[in-house]
Amino acid sequence: MRIGVVKEIKPAELRVALTPAGTEELVDAGHTVLVERSAGEGSGFPDGAYVNAGAVIVDEADRVWQDVEVLVKVKEPVGAELGRLREGLVLFTYLHLAAAPELTRALVKAGTTGVGYETVEGSSGHLPLLAPMSEIAGRLAGQVVAHYLTAPVGGRGVLAGGAPGVAPARVLVLGGGVVGIYAARVARGLGADVTVLERSDDRLRYLDDRFEGSVHCLMSDAHSVLEQLSLSDAVIGAVLVPGAVAPRLVTRAMLSSMRPRAVIVDVAIDQGGCFETSRPTTHEAPTYVVDDVLHYCVANMPGAVPVTSTRALTNATLPYLLRLAGMGLDALCEKDPGFAMGVNVRDHCLVHPAVAAAYAGEGGGK
Repeated sequence: MRIGVVKEIKPAELRVALTPAGTEELVDAGHTVLVERSAGEGSGFPDGAYVNAGAVIVDEADRVWQDVEVLVKVKEPVGAELGRLREGLVLFTYLHLAAAPELTRALVKAGTTGVGYETVEGSSGHLPLLAPMSEIAGRLAGQVVAHYLTAPVGGRGVLAGGAPGVAPARVLVLGGGVVGIYAARVARGLGADVTVLERSDDRLRYLDDRFEGSVHCLMSDAHSVLEQLSLSDAVIGAVLVPGAVAPRLVTRAMLSSMRPRAVIVDVAIDQGGCFETSRPTTHEAPTYVVDDVLHYCVANMPGAVPVTSTRALTNATLPYLLRLAGMGLDALCEKDPGFAMGVNVRDHCLVHPAVAAAYAGEGGGK
């Protein structure tokens, strides 16, 4: 099979979808790998490393898109890439289609098969290809909060860990999944007073046991969200409904209850965000202010640490890519129903239930 890797063009996105080591495994298995020139440089992989691994270096992105059966990326197609979608191509990447109507319509119209990392399921129902980036985004969220609480960048001027005789920052985490756990862990490690709101009884018990009382774990409802907002210096949005638009837990009216120059970090922005006032930002212009609350809504947070993120991501995706290349899409979907859940678009139709539901008013996205 012919597999392509292109340079990411999303702003400040330096990750790459395949390492030289992964390239070598694919080539050794009899596949051809085309890599756009300089695709891996941002992650510390020069073209020569891919050549040594057996890849063919290609100067033009258009050629890679046109000459391969499977194109593997990190982030969803944007800009000029939408015009490169075509019939017969399998696109394997993060898609987050519920919050991306333009991309969704382009995939359906082109007939490209879109397999989203974020909806591939493991044997226990977990999300093995989303987890590594969720872990990194959660860790980064704790660091981001600490940074943007400082006055020079527009925050409240509060030190996350406080000082002798001075209370630490109060950090609220909405959601106790993978992102929430790692965000809470880092914020707590920095000395902050951390509260996690979660809707699942079972998950709350798990969190309480995991944090051994070092983090407040509370049931989430409209009253508790509003109450905790008023007490917090920073809020991290970490909710996830696989494949679907993130629930809006905080309205604009609720911002008035927050402290002046408090910080919001919306890690759920890829799926539309869990704050009504959230809109995607970039690493180059990461923040904006609404009603005296600082918002950080970077849609590719792990892209800030591409050397780490690329390795973590490809550790998870490579086994699936090897099986996809070796077996083909149909056989792999039949053998692995969890992988089949990753198929969001096929044959000009939306086939993932949550994604299709998000566009039900548009005729299923057709």
